[in-house]
Amino acid sequence: MATRELQNISEIRRHFHRNEDPVYFISATNFNLLGIDEWCKNFKYICYIDCYDGRHPNVFCPSEQPHAEFQSIEEINNYLLQHKEVIDLIKRRGGKPKFVFLMFDEETERLSKELGAEVWFPKAKLRTKCDNKIETVRIGNKAGVPSVPNTLSEVKSYEHLKKICDKAGLGHDLVLQSAFGDSGHTTFFIKSEADFRRHEHEIVGEGEIKIMKRIDCRGSAIEACATKEGTIVGPLMTELVGFKELTPYRGGWCGNEIFSTAFPPKTRQRARELTFQFGEQLRKEGYRGYFELDFLIDKKTGEIWLGELNPRITGASSMTNHAAFAHADAPLFLFHLLEFSKKKFHLDVEALNARWADAEMIDSWSQMVIKHTDDTVDIVTHAPQTGIYRMLEDGRVVYDRFDYHRRAVESENEAFFLRILRPGDYRYEGADLGILVTRGRSMTNGFKLNERAKKWIHGIKQGFAAKPFEAVQAGPAFADPAFKIM
Repeated sequence: MATRELQNISEIRRHFHRNEDPVYFISATNFNLLGIDEWCKNFKYICYIDCYDGRHPNVFCPSEQPHAEFQSIEEINNYLLQHKEVIDLIKRRGGKPKFVFLMFDEETERLSKELGAEVWFPKAKLRTKCDNKIETVRIGNKAGVPSVPNTLSEVKSYEHLKKICDKAGLGHDLVLQSAFGDSGHTTFFIKSEADFRRHEHEIVGEGEIKIMKRIDCRGSAIEACATKEGTIVGPLMTELVGFKELTPYRGGWCGNEIFSTAFPPKTRQRARELTFQFGEQLRKEGYRGYFELDFLIDKKTGEIWLGELNPRITGASSMTNHAAFAHADAPLFLFHLLEFSKKKFHLDVEALNARWADAEMIDSWSQMVIKHTDDTVDIVTHAPQTGIYRMLEDGRVVYDRFDYHRRAVESENEAFFLRILRPGDYRYEGADLGILVTRGRSMTNGFKLNERAKKWIHGIKQGFAAKPFEAVQAGPAFADPAFKIM
């Protein structure tokens, strides 16, 4: 490729259209970076779960090999990188391979190096440091991005917790978060000693805990990319959190909405400014590339507080990278690839951010992550396939046609379903059934699930059939992996 500096969006798009080096997204599924293969030539997905029954041209899923039970998405990736079929594919395609991941650790980095590949993300050690919820507060403080009134402390008992909170003036209606982990599993709502007792084993002895005053707030998410030219900021999205139809976890993320009037213009602009400030501080910390911030917006005052940082792509990334502005300019993740490509480029980040702040650049979509919410264990015998579904006038949901593009959804009576759980898989409380993407909103103005969303969820769940776990005489021992795969 030409070595001259890329000067504008058009040249950046052309650069990736002609890309020769193979780039692989290696993960449990390709959900997080859906569609990026159509922006970047030679971009392929290597996945553990085949959501498409072999029908996606750029998804490669190796045959199942014996392995220890996975405890994390990092372990899934490390298994894939040692799989002979994966190694053969990478060697056969040649070039100088580049790897991107949702999650990875130092072992992933070692295996990537063995395959002669570059990991196009900051080092695992730096990501882990930034991912620590305690460190996030400190980075935010340096950046001038305020967190909900909080204190950071080890907690030895309920009495000790009360003393800490009295000293910090936080009251006794609290939200506690441990340093790492998915919000559904590591966020604890503590109002009484009984609440504390319920989660005591997850709080005491876990080191420094973030102890926050509980506020009445709405969750929101915003993604950005820290580049050498400055921080590029995506749109502010609402978050679906804790809906019992979607997740058994109180406080657990279960989807997003993107629409232009989700927040008042002032709130939207303030969130963008804070995200930019945080991104600029991340650059000073040595971090670059894609990241996501959760903001908590106080319902009464409209104040914006920093919730947490995800120094990576996330479950919201497919929303960001398919928004109207992404089609007008380029998906946010393309700038992440550009940053790591070592290609010289010049970008007017201020102008780009101003353009992406325009309400006209935001179209209305929602995604719902559907989990099994019953406290049961069984084995799936039938699962709805990935594709486009239609809602009939009587509210029934029927399969219409196969597709792997969410843009194939033509109206609010259609939806794209990405199946995760397959026939033969265990279905347990918290298991991911799949992701449903629709045009329009899934929540009411009061931020409850709307009736249409409930019908969609019910219709998709009805498409699953299972046999009792007890009926199976042989098979691997079952355990809830208790980690999210997207």
